[in-house]
Amino acid sequence: MNKVVSYVITGISTIIFGVLLNYLMLPAWNIHSKGLPLFFVFVLLFGFFMLSLFAGRPVFRAKKNHKNGYVYRPFEVKAASAVGVGFICMGIVLIILLWVLGQFISSRLFHATAYSQILQVTDGGVEDIPSADKTDAIALMDTASATKLGDREIGSLSDLVSQYEIYSDDYTQVNLGNEPVKVAPLSYAGLFKWNNNKAKGVPGYVSVSPVNMDAKYVALPDGMVYVPSAYFSQDLERHIRFAYPTTLFGNVHFEVDEEGNPWYVASTYKYTIGLYGGKTVSGAILINPVNGEMQKYSVADVPQWVDVVFPGTLICNQYNDYAQLQRGYWNSVFGQNGCRKVTEYSSDDEDDDSPKADYGYIAKDDDIWIYTGITSVNGDSSNIGFIVANERTGVTKFIEASGADEFSAMSAAEGEVQEKGYQASFPSLITVEDVPTYIMVLKDKSGLVKMYACVNVAQYNIVATAGNQDDCIAKYQALLQGKITAEQATGEATPVEVEEADSVVDTTNFESRTVTVAKLQTMDIDGNTYLYIVDSEGNVYKARYADVEDMLFVNEGDEITIETDGETYRYSK
Repeated sequence: MNKVVSYVITGISTIIFGVLLNYLMLPAWNIHSKGLPLFFVFVLLFGFFMLSLFAGRPVFRAKKNHKNGYVYRPFEVKAASAVGVGFICMGIVLIILLWVLGQFISSRLFHATAYSQILQVTDGGVEDIPSADKTDAIALMDTASATKLGDREIGSLSDLVSQYEIYSDDYTQVNLGNEPVKVAPLSYAGLFKWNNNKAKGVPGYVSVSPVNMDAKYVALPDGMVYVPSAYFSQDLERHIRFAYPTTLFGNVHFEVDEEGNPWYVASTYKYTIGLYGGKTVSGAILINPVNGEMQKYSVADVPQWVDVVFPGTLICNQYNDYAQLQRGYWNSVFGQNGCRKVTEYSSDDEDDDSPKADYGYIAKDDDIWIYTGITSVNGDSSNIGFIVANERTGVTKFIEASGADEFSAMSAAEGEVQEKGYQASFPSLITVEDVPTYIMVLKDKSGLVKMYACVNVAQYNIVATAGNQDDCIAKYQALLQGKITAEQATGEATPVEVEEADSVVDTTNFESRTVTVAKLQTMDIDGNTYLYIVDSEGNVYKARYADVEDMLFVNEGDEITIETDGETYRYSK
């Protein structure tokens, strides 16, 4: 074959392969794209194969055989020209080297300070945690429970169940009407189901209330055409990539606006450290899945109704950099002086035992905030505080509140109902009388919610359980006030019985008294911590520790004023 023709065939076929590969891989044509070098490596490897196949010269060698005349050797192909092979091999090696070098020079080893400054963290307080009286802001349902309710709702719609399904990864926690809601779109159940329904699109989505524990199917007047479960030009990611070929995007998820209209939101990113380091959110792309129209926004211009622009996992990773790299990379590896991290769990996957960040949700100020505990890198079972972060704006606050971590609280709640075998979901964080408290659901083996539990953050042996959320909070509040015992808080007592419990402290006979403190002593009784004081005359007074926290500033020998009935007391300073 003529060499010119061979090279033309090789070049055209490689270009066609590159176009098809770009259609399948969808790399961002951006120097910071980690997928782009891999794309070029595949293209060059294909070019190498085609060059070897077409640019060689076939040779037939004849050999004299005195008995049978001439015989011919099998078909042979010479290797392509040394110049072409050398050029391709050098290109592949150069791309790989640049990719490895880009990763290396962008690493935390060289840019520890820069990584620690990506996330800006301010100080917060208990006012940043929803109080117990705002029960509509408490999103307790985990994705597994939402999936079961959603599947049950779709299963009741016989005309949909054969063509569509819902994946657990499709659920998004949003704030709708200032209440937390989990939403998930229907998905095509495979290629053939898409082909049968692509003209009308996906007909609706499921909305699950984490507060009321119910689900409903929302039918749309016009179907969603551009969705992740579609194929070819209707595939959502392909639709976005062809509109924004150079934009780095991810975290493509489903949301609804305040009118219930469906949208897909994709977070856009930029790398601020070297080629591949310092990943930060730069904005979002909003896609109307019905007609395919889309708009790109900066972070500051994202509409108010959008709830998730900054993914929770990214925020947790950025906080770990903030909390571990401020004193340099080597301190984060060896000395670990002052290093902290977010709450982590180990995957159930036997092939993946690496720790993963875990977090819960808080509905606040018409936004969705994530929260997670902060603990030392030594991996003990206690927290030194929490962070709360707005998933729309990225605003992150640290709240100092020492106590048990989330998993210790979950174990404490499970221990109170161990005879039932219930499992606790990852808790939410609330305050009861300004006391940080975990609240969670307890589920049976089938994943159905059976009970609720409140666990004190500072003292996880203070636990209340009940059959519904309001009763659980009422019993926990009574336990904090010393009105009921630990046994009553986890027993079958109703809120009415709680209010009428004999242990209610009667303050009508209290009188003011000035005493000199001779001794201070704490003691745990029925799951409650009490602070006892002995005055200089030998009188003993007791109070529930949570009610007299200002006594932390009192020392033996101080003269203080208390209100007392001779046995219990309140601190008046």
